[in-house]
Amino acid sequence: MAVNLKGRSFLSLQDFSPLEIRYMLDLSKDLKQKKRMGIKGTALETKNVVLIFDKSSTRTRCAFEVAALEEGAHVTFLTNSQLQVKESLEDSAKVLGRFYDGIEYRGFKQSVVEKLAEHAGVPVWNGLTDTDHPTQILADFLTIEEHLNNKLLSDVKLVFTGDTHNNMCYALMYGAVKMGMHFVALGPKELEPDAEILAKVQEYSKQTGAVIEFTDNVDYAMKNADAVYTDVWVSMGEKVDYAKRVKLLKPYQVNREMLDKSGNDNILFMHCLPAFHDMETEVARSHEANGLDIREVTDEVFRSRNSVVFDEAENRMHTIKAVMVSTMG
Repeated sequence: MAVNLKGRSFLSLQDFSPLEIRYMLDLSKDLKQKKRMGIKGTALETKNVVLIFDKSSTRTRCAFEVAALEEGAHVTFLTNSQLQVKESLEDSAKVLGRFYDGIEYRGFKQSVVEKLAEHAGVPVWNGLTDTDHPTQILADFLTIEEHLNNKLLSDVKLVFTGDTHNNMCYALMYGAVKMGMHFVALGPKELEPDAEILAKVQEYSKQTGAVIEFTDNVDYAMKNADAVYTDVWVSMGEKVDYAKRVKLLKPYQVNREMLDKSGNDNILFMHCLPAFHDMETEVARSHEANGLDIREVTDEVFRSRNSVVFDEAENRMHTIKAVMVSTMG
């Protein structure tokens, strides 16, 4: 069956079929190979792209800019706009859709990126919201396939550990259920995934054969895992009691003991970055001064041969390029 994504927005992997996700992953591999062979892309020549960031960014902004430029597009990084200040989302979307062939948005509410897509008339891409991060998941899945010798995603057991009601856990869950994976959300009951979201993905799993679970038992979750994934314990913009959060999540820190529980010497350690794995950041040092160790992963694991975090970071560019090419090219 042919796949045609031209004109589609990319807001969540929930909106795409397993075949369409497979198409984007395969296109990512092809574009990555062409880049390494020095073949210049031309799929986005004459196209104009605007990037809107209400949340700060390193990888997402750089990946979109480089990916667009390498395929021939012109990029505008929009700051100090009137978006939601003196102009409604609907009006701004209609204006930007007249100027640009594609719009990226990174911010807080999922409803913002959805409204942009509703009114822009051009593809809109989700660079991250409080409840989803779909471009990251494509990069993660591409990395898993590369390091597991193209093992079928449907044969992979992926564990997310930590705050399981954050956007990374949800986004991974959406992708995992689509691709028929065994996904385990591992964390304390106080931070378990939203019951409605969990029920929805478990219902969809009946179509793909995926196994979607939540548990607070580390031994159970990690047994026979192919990959373990974590994220910072306090998400960007979240206002919480750090001491309470650290105490709650310390048992779910990724360390060598946790990896060993998998029984798999080649288990992959994954992270969307940035990561607290040492004390070489202002944030980590400030909390350390108050007696708190906020590291969600030990430095030993982060720097180990099991870690594929920088391959994931690079693959953001290749998979974002595939999203833009397939929806706008």
